[in-house]
Amino acid sequence: QLQLVESGGGLVQPGGSLRLSCTASDLTLDHYNIAWFRQAPGKEREGVSCISSIDGSTYYADSVKGRFTISRDNAKNTVYLQMNSLKPEDTSVYYCARPTFTLQPMCLMTYKEYDHWGQGTQVTVAS
Repeated sequence: QLQLVESGGGLVQPGGSLRLSCTASDLTLDHYNIAWFRQAPGKEREGVSCISSIDGSTYYADSVKGRFTISRDNAKNTVYLQMNSLKPEDTSVYYCARPTFTLQPMCLMTYKEYDHWGQGTQVTVAS
């Protein structure tokens, strides 16, 4: 069974909002930095956001900073990505990922650092 599942994607108009969820089953997210990546057709996979397991500190790509907010609910074993003021260039498949190592001092936003991935959820921003 798939251990990481993303949900909440859809089609929205520019300026709209979506909240993505990443829920783990039979796989703990506690003590791991959890990241969101995205990949558009013909483009490389890029890091979007990450939340620390140690102090809750966050990372955001420059392209989404001020518009996206990452959070986590350890009781639900879930990480969220609130996306506001969406732009057409945000159109991508969004993935959540767990890194190989726990208790990392900071987020590493390269895909090779992550060994657990969800199936992705499509986000389309168009008028």
